[in-house]
Amino acid sequence: MQNGTNKRLVVLGAAESGVGAALLGIQQGWEVFVSDGGVIKADFKTTLQEAGITFEEGSHTLDKVLSATCVVKSPGIGEQVEIMKQIRAAGIKVCSEIEFGYQYKGDSKIIAITGSNGKSTTTKLTYHVLHSAGYDVAMVGNIGYSFARQIAEKPCEWYVMEISSFQLDDIHTFRPDVAVLLNITPDHLDRYNYVFDNYIASKFRITENQLPTDTFIVNQDDPVIKQYLATHTIHAKLIYFTMSETNPTNDGGYTENERIHIQYDNEDLDMSIHDLAIKGKHNQYNSMAAGISARIAGIRKEKIRESFTSFEGLEHRLEYVATVRGVEFINDSKATNVNSVWFALESMKKPTILILGGQDKGNDYSEIAELVREKVKAIICMGIDNTPIVNFFKGIVADITETQTAKDAVLAAYAHAETGDAVLLSPACASFDLFKNYEDRGRQFKEAVREL
Repeated sequence: MQNGTNKRLVVLGAAESGVGAALLGIQQGWEVFVSDGGVIKADFKTTLQEAGITFEEGSHTLDKVLSATCVVKSPGIGEQVEIMKQIRAAGIKVCSEIEFGYQYKGDSKIIAITGSNGKSTTTKLTYHVLHSAGYDVAMVGNIGYSFARQIAEKPCEWYVMEISSFQLDDIHTFRPDVAVLLNITPDHLDRYNYVFDNYIASKFRITENQLPTDTFIVNQDDPVIKQYLATHTIHAKLIYFTMSETNPTNDGGYTENERIHIQYDNEDLDMSIHDLAIKGKHNQYNSMAAGISARIAGIRKEKIRESFTSFEGLEHRLEYVATVRGVEFINDSKATNVNSVWFALESMKKPTILILGGQDKGNDYSEIAELVREKVKAIICMGIDNTPIVNFFKGIVADITETQTAKDAVLAAYAHAETGDAVLLSPACASFDLFKNYEDRGRQFKEAVREL
């Protein structure tokens, strides 16, 4: 191991990505120091101790942090934090955990997936196809292990990565063989000085280092993506997926007459949308993106078709919970922005009681107003401050009830429901006002349904 200031890695934040970077750093001969301004969870602390990695919690020791030759920061740490201002002022190189991991990936191949919505499902589906085909593959990034930790503990030939804009913000050389951009809608704007263009540019960084030998798969129907592509040069091979028009000659994906088509290398994978294990228009988009990625990875279309029918969706993403006396309950707690709720409502076929609310990020509910008017019988608010929801929907939905627990929300929704209706938890908001996270919110909802 080199010492002194020659190869000193400081990791800010000791959750999954930070601990992963620290483990890979120590393995690759870096002198590693981990600094977390909060409390480090017990299991992460044990991992650091067992690896012999020095760490601190509860504060940042400035001189130790500023002695770094490279800083890997947690995706959750924004640039406005004081320690980051000091690091930038000192001119120290900052990189994200996926950038750090990329330096040590060897000859492995990367399929990287980003977008405002659908990236977890698309990542899991793409992984499911590759894994079912017998590939040596890991699912990493925002889902599963961090990229760096996977490389340190069990390197694979293929990585299917879910990537957020925060992880892309500090890349320098990171270059996926296949990059996927599903959609872009306003989200996390507080991190981008409330400038939508900054967030858009961040998402497009997934392709900035790609070469003509790489592939960039994009949603042709997304107006924000379309507008960006019209004014920017992309070096990778562009492949589109769309629902608006057929694509009979080029590589890509489209839907026609309730059938999904995935074309690549002069072959057409053609299957009914009703055979897809995951339902809804948004999942047709996700399936096209995953299918094109899998074909590029060399997987036969028969294997992809088989995997699409056997795939089980994500917990907390349009997850069927139970049917109680003819009323269906669906957990979509992962829907933390308005666009996600649009997709959820678009897939609903029954009269719906919608549970909304939580920590509002300045939502514009006009995006879902038409679907709410068409499909929603009643709205149940579940949050500490429900004023924005009540004010917006009071002229659209006759019944609006305010609650502050998952149990009360489920009871109120059930009281409004009749046989043949559906109750949909799709909050459009962050969960931190009443719950630990969206998983906690979803589990409490499911528990309350099972107690009916």
